[in-house]
Amino acid sequence: MNQGAFRRWIPRVRFVSALVLAICLARTSTQAAGSSAAGADQGLAPIRSYISASWDTLTRSMAKCDSVVDPKLAEGSILYLPADFPVPSAVEQMQKKCSVRVEHLPVVITGPGQVDPARLGAPGLLYLENSYVVPGGRFNEMYGWDSYFIIRGLLADGRVDKARAMVENFFFEIEHYGTILNANRTYFLTRSQPPFLTSEILGVYEAAKAAGHEDRAWLQKAYGYAAKDYEMWNREPHVAGSTGLSRYYDFGNGPAPEGLKDESGFYRKVAASALLHPDWGRNYVVEDNRQPLVGLQYSVQVCDVAKTMAKSECEPSQNISLDGDYYKGDRAMRESGFDVSSRFGPFGSATHHFAPVCLNSLLYKYETDMERISKTLGKADEGKKWAQRAADRKEKIQQYLWDRERGLFVDYNFDTQIRFILCGRAWPRQSRRKRW
Repeated sequence: MNQGAFRRWIPRVRFVSALVLAICLARTSTQAAGSSAAGADQGLAPIRSYISASWDTLTRSMAKCDSVVDPKLAEGSILYLPADFPVPSAVEQMQKKCSVRVEHLPVVITGPGQVDPARLGAPGLLYLENSYVVPGGRFNEMYGWDSYFIIRGLLADGRVDKARAMVENFFFEIEHYGTILNANRTYFLTRSQPPFLTSEILGVYEAAKAAGHEDRAWLQKAYGYAAKDYEMWNREPHVAGSTGLSRYYDFGNGPAPEGLKDESGFYRKVAASALLHPDWGRNYVVEDNRQPLVGLQYSVQVCDVAKTMAKSECEPSQNISLDGDYYKGDRAMRESGFDVSSRFGPFGSATHHFAPVCLNSLLYKYETDMERISKTLGKADEGKKWAQRAADRKEKIQQYLWDRERGLFVDYNFDTQIRFILCGRAWPRQSRRKRW
């Protein structure tokens, strides 16, 4: 894990660890022989107080200066609104107090990749209607799959309204930004993150129902958004070749902006590794005498190792870059949430060439959840269609992802037709790779 990713992960680990610790202690205390209920509550009080305060500390709102002003950016902060969305009064007041620019996106967005973030000029936060909990203190963005675990924590802590507000922010993203985003920032307009929406919807619905506030109208609305979110994963370019399964894919091209801002020198290290390990990386290196360079450029020179005081002799330097296919894999790896790792090849370089176990398992659950919601809403015929989709995906998962030799479901490279799991062995050479 590189330094930037490590810094991002630390606050999430602390927050989740606190919640897990509280749950474990609660269970232990209630089971301890001879302990009274009053004694158990007293022992947990400091931990419960810490968790309760943390929800509020990590809550962000578009109406607050400290939520919109980005401490990670040296330039002034910008809040972007959907093209056809009027400026809310709370945002107008925030703009006056915080010296934040408020702008509209240039076009109405109906799907990911319809706006090139690089053409917007300065990056900025994307507006969301409701407050939300972030995964750590340095963040102002509401993230995709991080929010699933946050919502589970909120529901466990009885904060159903806050959990519901976060789910409705995802509805807002689907309606106005074309999909559930990696996070609500302009440079994430080209990709999503692993799909947990139906799990979140059912979690909120069941919690409200248990509290005596069942809301079928809300579930009906949620069903429509979930169906739209599902379709994105089941049409090009998120289709994994001819497998009938799905893949991760980012609609953007070239270096990911966060790879340039938060991960200083990351792409240079990838290029160096690609040169030193030609078994996996040579196909990703573009030399300036072969074709035009894309993205970042690096100078390479071969010199003799100096063994005396004499100056080393060197070949003329040559410029290289990483090719477009590497950057597609890098971006898709970030949609997967496994950033930065070798889950899908060194540095995630081949992510978009895989039908992954994680994504297709989540989509199988999504389909069974939609069957359940359909039946709850009295949509028997639609329920049958979702059940058939789940059965079809299960069959394809068995066909392509089950590795009988290992006794495991593994990721499948649909280009090389290789099932693979990274277990300390060399990454297999790709004989040919499709260009997307």
